[in-house]
Amino acid sequence: MKVLGIIPARGGSKGIPNKNLRELAGKPLLAYTLEAAKDSGVFDRLVLSTESEAIAELGRHLGLEVPFMRPAELAADDSPMLAVIQHAVTELEQRGWRPDIIVLLQPTSPFRRAERIREAVRFLNNGDSDSVVSVVEIPDLFSPQKAMQIKNGALQFWSSQGREITNRQQVQPAYAREGTVYACRRDVLMDKGDIYGDKCLPLVVTREEALSLDNMDDWVRAEAILKARERQ
Repeated sequence: MKVLGIIPARGGSKGIPNKNLRELAGKPLLAYTLEAAKDSGVFDRLVLSTESEAIAELGRHLGLEVPFMRPAELAADDSPMLAVIQHAVTELEQRGWRPDIIVLLQPTSPFRRAERIREAVRFLNNGDSDSVVSVVEIPDLFSPQKAMQIKNGALQFWSSQGREITNRQQVQPAYAREGTVYACRRDVLMDKGDIYGDKCLPLVVTREEALSLDNMDDWVRAEAILKARERQ
């Protein structure tokens, strides 16, 4: 099974300007994802997908493959990630290399651990699943069973079970997708046009691992965590 890692890093970030070129606690943000990917030991190829020459240059300096440039139309704020991944696979297959498993590693998750990547690939290798997606448990306070909406000025429960939920013990665990790891089979991605397929397995990560750097508050929090680790 040939395993491809794709790191998508466009140049037009607004929440954190130039975040894919910034240093986080003295190290390029891209480096955190690259190190976890290399330490996992599962990849046959690890490719950077970007439309930015500056990010491509940084990626090459760090040791990433940059065999193609991403088209500008796939680097907008609303560009679907599915199309970005399919573009990368198509480019590689046109060059004569076809993967069996594709793993998406977004650089905005600096606390990703190598063992999580290994778990995801092992799940796909050892079973009949189509994909593996990392998730984090939603705090009880924000459970879908407790969610409410304001309609015509009045509060209403989203869930039909909402009125029955009166204490924490009644809440069923719920999970949210986050960007640590997305792994799927090549045929599901390219032939069915889907990342998830019919059978998607969960990879549960901690809240710290799930921290995604989407704004400057996230960035400050990540720097504080990393500096605290250095002092230990």
